[in-house]
Amino acid sequence: MRSSIATMRSLLFPSLPFHHHRHQLLSPLFSNPKKPLFEFSIKSRPSRLTVRSHSSMPIKGSDRSAEARCLSGEIHVIVGPMFAGKTTALLRRIQCEVDKGRKVAMIKSDKDTRYLIDSVVTHDGVRMQCLALSELSTFQTKIGVEAYDKLDVIGVDEAQFFEDLYDFCCNAADRDGKTVIVAGLDGDYLRRRFGSVLDIVPLADSVTKLTARCELCGRPAHFTLRKTEQMETELIGGAEVYMPVCRQHYVNGQVVIEAARLVLESKKELLEVYSETVAP
Repeated sequence: MRSSIATMRSLLFPSLPFHHHRHQLLSPLFSNPKKPLFEFSIKSRPSRLTVRSHSSMPIKGSDRSAEARCLSGEIHVIVGPMFAGKTTALLRRIQCEVDKGRKVAMIKSDKDTRYLIDSVVTHDGVRMQCLALSELSTFQTKIGVEAYDKLDVIGVDEAQFFEDLYDFCCNAADRDGKTVIVAGLDGDYLRRRFGSVLDIVPLADSVTKLTARCELCGRPAHFTLRKTEQMETELIGGAEVYMPVCRQHYVNGQVVIEAARLVLESKKELLEVYSETVAP
C-alpha cells in the first residue's frame, strides 16, 4: 500500500516530495501577515488582473462610488411604542460611530416639529443636529454627491413618516456600502403597521424592539394609547396626546375611548334634535 502511494506521489510531483509542494501552495497566504489576506494576482497572456481587498485600496475621487459598491453596508432597525427610548438608542449608536472616527449624518422627517426643526431631540432634551426632509430620496442632492460619498453612517429618526424608506435603505446599504440606523414606530395607536418601517425588517442586519413603561401600572408597555378623539393616523404629539401602556390597559383604554366616543356622539345627536325642536 505504501509503495503504491509513493509511486503515485512520484508521478504527480517527480521533483519534490508531496508535503513540500503542499507547503509551497499554502505559504503565500501566511508568509507575510501584514499583507491583506484576500490579495492575489491572476496573470494571462495579454494583461494582468489584480484583485485586492477593500482594506488595502485607497479611495480617490470618483473611484470612491465604484469602490463603495464593493463594500458591505448594514441596516439596523430600532422600533417600539412612544416613549420607549428609540431616539435615545439611535443617538447613542450614532455617537458610538462618531467615537470610532466614522463620518455620520442624521435625518429626520420635516413633519416632526415638536422641538427643533434642525435637530433630533429626545424626550429628555438630548439633541443632535440633523437634516429635516420630506423624502429620503432628496438627501444626496441636499448635501451633495461628494459629501454623500464620504459618509459612513446615516441615522434616520421618525422613519415611519418616510414613504421611500425601503428604497433608500436598499440603495444606501446594498449599492453605496453605508451603515443605516433607523428608528421609528412599528405600529400606530390602533396597533396597525405604521408607514414602511416593517417593510425594511427583511433587509435588516439587526432589529431591536424596545419597550416603555406602562403609565398606568408600571409594567412593560408595548403599545401606544391615544388620549384624544382624533382619528387620523399621523397626529404629531407628545405626552399630551399619547401614553405608553401594557396590553391589559391598552384593551381597557380602547373600551373606555370607544364608550366615550359613543357618549359624545349620542350627546351630539340629542343637541341636534333639541336644536330642531326649539327652532322657530
